Amino acid sequence: MIALPNDDHTCGWYAALPPAAPAKKLVGLQKVDYAIIGAGFAGLAAARRLAELKPNARIILIDAQRVAEGASGRNSGFVIDLPHKFALGHPDPAHKQKLLKLNRSAIAQLEGLVNKHNIQCQWSAAGKYQGAIGERGEAHLNHFEHLMKDLGEPYHWVEKEQLKKVLGTDYYSRAIFTPGSYLMQPAALVRGMGDHLPENVELLEQSPVRSLKKSDGQWILQGDQGTVTTPKVLLATSIFTKEFGYLKNRLLPVMTFASWTRPLTDAEMRRYHGELDWGLTPADHAGTTLRMTADRRILIRNTYKHVPKYGANVTDETRRWIQEDHRKAYLARYPDLADVPFTHTWGGVYAISRNFTNFFGQLEDGVYASACDNGVGAAWGTISGTLLADLVVGTDSQALSDIQYVTGMPSLNPPEPFLGIGVKTRIAFEKWRSRSEL
Repeated sequence: MIALPNDDHTCGWYAALPPAAPAKKLVGLQKVDYAIIGAGFAGLAAARRLAELKPNARIILIDAQRVAEGASGRNSGFVIDLPHKFALGHPDPAHKQKLLKLNRSAIAQLEGLVNKHNIQCQWSAAGKYQGAIGERGEAHLNHFEHLMKDLGEPYHWVEKEQLKKVLGTDYYSRAIFTPGSYLMQPAALVRGMGDHLPENVELLEQSPVRSLKKSDGQWILQGDQGTVTTPKVLLATSIFTKEFGYLKNRLLPVMTFASWTRPLTDAEMRRYHGELDWGLTPADHAGTTLRMTADRRILIRNTYKHVPKYGANVTDETRRWIQEDHRKAYLARYPDLADVPFTHTWGGVYAISRNFTNFFGQLEDGVYASACDNGVGAAWGTISGTLLADLVVGTDSQALSDIQYVTGMPSLNPPEPFLGIGVKTRIAFEKWRSRSEL
């Protein structure tokens, strides 16, 4: 049995959107040239690129949920150009430069779509702060500065008093600002892209694929009320790739959580004393991510949980204690805004691998996948989905060579119960070790 997404219905980003039009669902027998499973960043990009390369082909993009309800609409709203913190320490300079080039290509592609279709998603070239609270965080910042120098990328230090003018809090001791990241409302961006797909792409939502099997040279996607047959399947399913029998025991399902406030009133903004539209990630990777959105909401993100059953692992009680932790982090930063309530607390599942390696390529005849974004899905999903389409149709490019250079096979996980015990222990240890930066 394929375990389906089981996301909560408390995602603030999604709740802030206007109601969606009725979903078109999979009904009856559909014969197509290409089927893409998963309508997040990777699936949407793959569909657009396939339609461009094969304008006469029939393409189906299918998702178990509504577009933007899944992981792509649940992140903190960063599109980051720099390689991930773990990748920044890679010993091969070419590896890092290729990642940087790929990420920037994704940003350019997303910005082009936002402008072309006038997608109202708070798209902003705001850059990103990486902030420290105490000695541990500052040590991480010093290391980050060294990595940035090696990469040859621009950055500058922001000291406590100047940082306070931006963030509206003196909680942080200092930060490093990098200019190349973008901010956005992820659910609005993803839905906007779903609303403007090419004519030869048919989007089917609320249509879970219950099985994937091959018969007479065709792949059969079995749904509840219909079937898709196709010679080519693209899995843009992230952690759920293993539900189709691929990369089993190589992907780790991890959920991270966020809470946000309602928009601040004019009076509350005067108490806040900071700026709008900025994002801060923690110098210590297990610390707290902080956002002030363009529409005046303060967002707190921290807490990680191993979720082998995805959303089914998270109860209302779990969300309550997570929100309490978020509230402590919020009050430590904004005690003068203690009367501003949280309106939503939500989680999102993503895939990581023990060797922090992304998978990209062919799994077997007629099946291709981009899986395991290691927590940086907006840029990576966009460029990997685009280039997966190139791979499927045989279009060569330097970008395709670059993504093949930087990807590989995620390493095997230990068997259960050792895996679960090890992951939970590691998460708890990192939280304890990073407690001063939360």
